[in-house]
Amino acid sequence: MPNAMGRMASNYLRQHPVVAISTFGRQMGMGVRAGRSLTSDIVHRTFPFSEFIRQCAFMASTSVIPTLLVAIPFGVIVSVQVGAIAGQVGATSFAGAANGLGIIRQGAPLVTALLMAGAVGSAVCADLGSRTIRDEIDAMEVMAISPLQRLVVPRLAAAMLVSVLLCGSVCFVGFITGYMFNVFVQSGTPGSYLGTFAAFATIGDLVLALIKSVVFGAIVAIVACDKGLTTRGGPGGVANSVNAAVVSSVILLFAVNVLFTQLYTIVFPARLI
Repeated sequence: MPNAMGRMASNYLRQHPVVAISTFGRQMGMGVRAGRSLTSDIVHRTFPFSEFIRQCAFMASTSVIPTLLVAIPFGVIVSVQVGAIAGQVGATSFAGAANGLGIIRQGAPLVTALLMAGAVGSAVCADLGSRTIRDEIDAMEVMAISPLQRLVVPRLAAAMLVSVLLCGSVCFVGFITGYMFNVFVQSGTPGSYLGTFAAFATIGDLVLALIKSVVFGAIVAIVACDKGLTTRGGPGGVANSVNAAVVSSVILLFAVNVLFTQLYTIVFPARLI
Protein backbone atom coordinates (compact mmCIF):
# COMPACT_ATOMS: atom_id res chain seq x y z
CA MET A 1 0.00 0.00 0.00
CA PRO A 2 2.70 2.56 0.85
CA ASN A 3 4.50 1.65 -2.40
CA ALA A 4 1.31 2.18 -4.41
CA MET A 5 0.71 5.57 -2.78
CA GLY A 6 4.32 6.50 -3.40
CA ARG A 7 4.00 5.63 -7.09
CA MET A 8 0.80 7.65 -7.35
CA ALA A 9 2.46 10.65 -5.73
CA SER A 10 5.49 10.28 -7.97
CA ASN A 11 3.35 10.10 -11.11
CA TYR A 12 1.34 13.12 -10.00
CA LEU A 13 4.45 15.20 -9.31
CA ARG A 14 5.92 14.18 -12.65
CA GLN A 15 2.80 14.74 -14.76
CA HIS A 16 1.21 17.75 -13.05
CA PRO A 17 3.81 20.34 -14.18
CA VAL A 18 3.49 19.12 -17.77
CA VAL A 19 -0.30 19.35 -17.64
CA ALA A 20 -0.15 22.79 -16.01
CA ILE A 21 2.21 24.14 -18.66
CA SER A 22 0.07 22.65 -21.42
CA THR A 23 -3.08 24.20 -19.95
CA PHE A 24 -1.41 27.59 -19.57
CA GLY A 25 -0.23 27.47 -23.18
CA ARG A 26 -3.71 26.53 -24.38
CA GLN A 27 -5.24 29.41 -22.45
CA MET A 28 -2.65 31.85 -23.78
CA GLY A 29 -3.47 30.69 -27.30
CA MET A 30 -7.18 31.14 -26.68
CA GLY A 31 -6.55 34.62 -25.31
CA VAL A 32 -4.55 35.63 -28.38
CA ARG A 33 -7.16 34.23 -30.77
CA ALA A 34 -10.01 35.82 -28.84
CA GLY A 35 -8.27 39.20 -28.78
CA ARG A 36 -7.61 39.02 -32.51
CA SER A 37 -11.19 37.97 -33.19
CA LEU A 38 -12.54 40.76 -30.96
CA THR A 39 -10.52 43.38 -32.83
CA SER A 40 -11.53 41.97 -36.21
CA ASP A 41 -15.22 41.81 -35.29
CA ILE A 42 -15.23 45.42 -34.11
CA VAL A 43 -13.40 46.65 -37.21
CA HIS A 44 -15.64 44.71 -39.61
CA ARG A 45 -18.80 45.45 -37.58
CA THR A 46 -19.60 41.80 -37.00
CA PHE A 47 -19.32 41.95 -33.21
CA PRO A 48 -22.31 40.24 -31.51
CA PHE A 49 -23.50 43.25 -29.51
CA SER A 50 -26.73 41.60 -28.39
CA GLU A 51 -24.83 38.74 -26.75
CA PHE A 52 -22.33 41.25 -25.36
CA ILE A 53 -25.11 43.27 -23.72
CA ARG A 54 -26.69 40.12 -22.27
CA GLN A 55 -23.38 39.01 -20.81
CA CYS A 56 -22.70 42.47 -19.35
CA ALA A 57 -26.10 42.47 -17.67
CA PHE A 58 -25.59 38.94 -16.38
CA MET A 59 -22.09 39.61 -15.03
CA ALA A 60 -23.14 42.89 -13.43
CA SER A 61 -26.16 41.35 -11.74
CA THR A 62 -23.97 38.52 -10.47
CA SER A 63 -21.10 40.57 -9.08
CA VAL A 64 -22.12 44.17 -8.32
CA ILE A 65 -23.80 43.66 -4.95
CA PRO A 66 -21.21 41.18 -3.56
CA THR A 67 -18.37 43.45 -4.70
CA LEU A 68 -19.81 46.55 -3.05
CA LEU A 69 -20.63 44.63 0.12
CA VAL A 70 -16.99 43.52 0.28
CA ALA A 71 -15.70 47.03 -0.50
CA ILE A 72 -17.37 48.58 2.56
CA PRO A 73 -15.77 46.37 5.25
CA PHE A 74 -12.51 46.44 3.29
CA GLY A 75 -12.41 50.22 3.58
CA VAL A 76 -13.15 49.97 7.30
CA ILE A 77 -10.42 47.36 7.86
CA VAL A 78 -7.83 49.47 6.07
CA SER A 79 -8.85 52.52 8.11
CA VAL A 80 -8.64 50.62 11.40
CA GLN A 81 -5.20 49.18 10.70
CA VAL A 82 -3.76 52.37 9.25
CA GLY A 83 -5.26 54.50 12.01
CA ALA A 84 -3.83 52.27 14.74
CA ILE A 85 -0.32 52.31 13.27
CA ALA A 86 -0.44 56.02 12.43
CA GLY A 87 -1.55 56.82 15.97
CA GLN A 88 1.39 54.93 17.46
CA VAL A 89 3.96 56.85 15.41
CA GLY A 90 2.18 60.20 15.58
CA ALA A 91 1.31 60.35 11.90
CA THR A 92 -2.48 60.37 12.01
CA SER A 93 -2.57 63.13 9.39
CA PHE A 94 -1.28 60.65 6.80
CA ALA A 95 -4.22 58.26 7.18
CA GLY A 96 -5.77 59.54 3.96
CA ALA A 97 -2.61 58.89 1.97
CA ALA A 98 -2.25 55.35 3.29
CA ASN A 99 -5.92 54.57 2.70
CA GLY A 100 -5.80 55.98 -0.79
CA LEU A 101 -2.71 54.07 -1.84
CA GLY A 102 -3.90 50.85 -0.22
CA ILE A 103 -7.38 50.93 -1.73
CA ILE A 104 -6.63 52.30 -5.19
CA ARG A 105 -3.34 50.54 -5.93
CA GLN A 106 -4.08 47.13 -4.46
CA GLY A 107 -7.43 46.79 -2.75
CA ALA A 108 -9.86 47.76 -5.50
CA PRO A 109 -8.30 45.70 -8.32
CA LEU A 110 -7.86 42.63 -6.11
CA VAL A 111 -11.35 42.79 -4.61
CA THR A 112 -12.78 43.16 -8.10
CA ALA A 113 -10.66 40.32 -9.45
CA LEU A 114 -11.51 37.89 -6.67
CA LEU A 115 -15.24 38.59 -6.91
CA MET A 116 -15.09 38.30 -10.70
CA ALA A 117 -13.29 34.96 -10.41
CA GLY A 118 -15.60 33.61 -7.72
CA ALA A 119 -18.95 34.84 -9.03
CA VAL A 120 -18.58 35.56 -12.74
CA GLY A 121 -15.88 33.03 -13.63
CA SER A 122 -17.69 30.14 -11.97
CA ALA A 123 -20.98 31.05 -13.66
CA VAL A 124 -19.38 31.36 -17.11
CA CYS A 125 -17.52 28.08 -16.69
CA ALA A 126 -20.66 26.27 -15.52
CA ASP A 127 -22.66 27.63 -18.46
CA LEU A 128 -20.11 26.64 -21.11
CA GLY A 129 -19.39 23.34 -19.37
CA SER A 130 -23.07 22.43 -19.42
CA ARG A 131 -23.25 23.27 -23.11
CA THR A 132 -20.17 21.17 -23.77
CA ILE A 133 -21.46 18.00 -22.12
CA ARG A 134 -24.78 18.43 -23.98
CA ASP A 135 -22.79 18.45 -27.26
CA GLU A 136 -23.97 21.96 -28.11
CA ILE A 137 -20.41 23.06 -28.85
CA ASP A 138 -19.91 20.14 -31.24
CA ALA A 139 -23.19 21.03 -32.94
CA MET A 140 -22.03 24.61 -33.43
CA GLU A 141 -18.80 23.40 -35.03
CA VAL A 142 -20.74 21.07 -37.33
CA MET A 143 -22.80 24.08 -38.48
CA ALA A 144 -19.56 26.02 -39.13
CA ILE A 145 -20.24 28.40 -36.23
CA SER A 146 -17.11 29.34 -34.32
CA PRO A 147 -17.58 28.85 -30.55
CA LEU A 148 -14.70 31.26 -30.02
CA GLN A 149 -16.39 34.05 -31.93
CA ARG A 150 -19.93 33.34 -30.78
CA LEU A 151 -19.32 32.45 -27.11
CA VAL A 152 -15.84 33.44 -25.95
CA VAL A 153 -15.40 36.88 -27.55
CA PRO A 154 -18.56 38.54 -26.14
CA ARG A 155 -17.83 37.11 -22.70
CA LEU A 156 -14.26 38.38 -22.86
CA ALA A 157 -15.36 41.90 -23.80
CA ALA A 158 -18.12 41.91 -21.19
CA ALA A 159 -15.78 40.73 -18.43
CA MET A 160 -13.25 43.47 -19.20
CA LEU A 161 -15.92 46.19 -19.22
CA VAL A 162 -17.68 45.01 -16.07
CA SER A 163 -14.35 44.61 -14.28
CA VAL A 164 -13.41 48.23 -15.01
CA LEU A 165 -16.77 49.51 -13.78
CA LEU A 166 -16.57 47.41 -10.63
CA CYS A 167 -13.02 48.58 -9.92
CA GLY A 168 -14.07 52.23 -10.21
CA SER A 169 -17.01 51.58 -7.90
CA VAL A 170 -14.80 49.87 -5.32
CA CYS A 171 -12.35 52.79 -5.41
CA PHE A 172 -15.17 55.25 -4.76
CA VAL A 173 -16.89 53.18 -2.06
CA GLY A 174 -13.59 52.38 -0.35
CA PHE A 175 -12.57 56.03 -0.31
CA ILE A 176 -15.92 57.20 1.09
CA THR A 177 -15.93 54.44 3.71
CA GLY A 178 -12.37 55.22 4.80
CA TYR A 179 -13.13 58.93 4.94
CA MET A 180 -16.26 58.53 7.04
CA PHE A 181 -14.61 56.08 9.42
CA ASN A 182 -11.54 58.28 9.85
CA VAL A 183 -13.54 61.46 10.44
CA PHE A 184 -16.46 60.19 12.51
CA VAL A 185 -14.91 57.27 14.39
CA GLN A 186 -11.20 58.01 14.65
CA SER A 187 -11.70 61.77 15.14
CA GLY A 188 -9.59 62.68 12.14
CA THR A 189 -9.92 65.98 10.32
CA PRO A 190 -11.47 66.09 6.85
CA GLY A 191 -8.84 68.50 5.59
CA SER A 192 -5.84 66.36 6.51
CA TYR A 193 -7.46 63.21 5.12
CA LEU A 194 -8.31 64.80 1.79
CA GLY A 195 -5.03 66.71 1.63
CA THR A 196 -2.75 63.72 2.13
CA PHE A 197 -4.93 61.59 -0.12
CA ALA A 198 -4.60 64.13 -2.94
CA ALA A 199 -0.86 64.55 -2.31
CA PHE A 200 0.03 60.86 -2.53
CA ALA A 201 -2.68 59.21 -4.66
CA THR A 202 -2.23 60.32 -8.27
CA ILE A 203 -4.10 59.86 -11.52
CA GLY A 204 -1.45 57.31 -12.45
CA ASP A 205 -2.54 55.14 -9.51
CA LEU A 206 -6.14 55.18 -10.73
CA VAL A 207 -5.06 54.44 -14.30
CA LEU A 208 -2.96 51.53 -13.03
CA ALA A 209 -5.92 50.16 -11.09
CA LEU A 210 -8.19 50.36 -14.14
CA ILE A 211 -5.58 48.74 -16.41
CA LYS A 212 -5.12 45.95 -13.88
CA SER A 213 -8.88 45.45 -13.71
CA VAL A 214 -9.07 45.10 -17.51
CA VAL A 215 -6.30 42.49 -17.51
CA PHE A 216 -7.84 40.70 -14.52
CA GLY A 217 -11.23 40.58 -16.23
CA ALA A 218 -9.64 39.14 -19.37
CA ILE A 219 -7.83 36.48 -17.33
CA VAL A 220 -11.02 35.45 -15.55
CA ALA A 221 -12.95 35.23 -18.82
CA ILE A 222 -10.30 33.27 -20.72
CA VAL A 223 -9.69 30.77 -17.92
CA ALA A 224 -13.42 30.24 -17.34
CA CYS A 225 -14.14 29.80 -21.05
CA ASP A 226 -11.21 27.42 -21.53
CA LYS A 227 -12.22 25.25 -18.58
CA GLY A 228 -15.85 25.26 -19.67
CA LEU A 229 -15.14 24.33 -23.28
CA THR A 230 -12.80 21.49 -22.27
CA THR A 231 -15.19 19.95 -19.75
CA ARG A 232 -15.43 16.17 -19.82
CA GLY A 233 -17.24 13.59 -17.72
CA GLY A 234 -20.83 14.75 -17.34
CA PRO A 235 -22.20 16.87 -14.48
CA GLY A 236 -19.32 15.85 -12.22
CA GLY A 237 -16.92 17.15 -14.84
CA VAL A 238 -18.70 20.51 -14.82
CA ALA A 239 -18.19 20.79 -11.07
CA ASN A 240 -14.51 19.92 -11.44
CA SER A 241 -14.10 22.47 -14.22
CA VAL A 242 -15.71 25.22 -12.13
CA ASN A 243 -13.43 24.45 -9.21
CA ALA A 244 -10.35 24.39 -11.46
CA ALA A 245 -11.39 27.65 -13.14
CA VAL A 246 -11.72 29.54 -9.86
CA VAL A 247 -8.46 28.19 -8.41
CA SER A 248 -6.49 28.80 -11.61
CA SER A 249 -7.90 32.30 -11.97
CA VAL A 250 -6.99 33.29 -8.42
CA ILE A 251 -3.43 32.01 -8.80
CA LEU A 252 -2.94 33.82 -12.11
CA LEU A 253 -4.51 37.00 -10.77
CA PHE A 254 -2.14 37.23 -7.82
CA ALA A 255 0.87 36.40 -10.01
CA VAL A 256 -0.04 39.10 -12.53
CA ASN A 257 -0.75 41.57 -9.72
CA VAL A 258 2.77 41.05 -8.35
CA LEU A 259 4.18 41.66 -11.84
CA PHE A 260 2.15 44.85 -12.30
CA THR A 261 3.14 46.14 -8.86
CA GLN A 262 6.84 45.53 -9.41
CA LEU A 263 6.84 47.15 -12.85
CA TYR A 264 4.91 50.18 -11.59
CA THR A 265 7.27 50.58 -8.63
CA ILE A 266 10.28 50.46 -10.94
CA VAL A 267 8.87 52.92 -13.48
CA PHE A 268 7.26 55.26 -10.92
CA PRO A 269 9.24 55.09 -7.65
CA ALA A 270 7.45 55.95 -4.42
CA ARG A 271 7.76 59.57 -3.33
CA LEU A 272 7.82 60.99 0.16
CA ILE A 273 5.80 64.12 -0.57
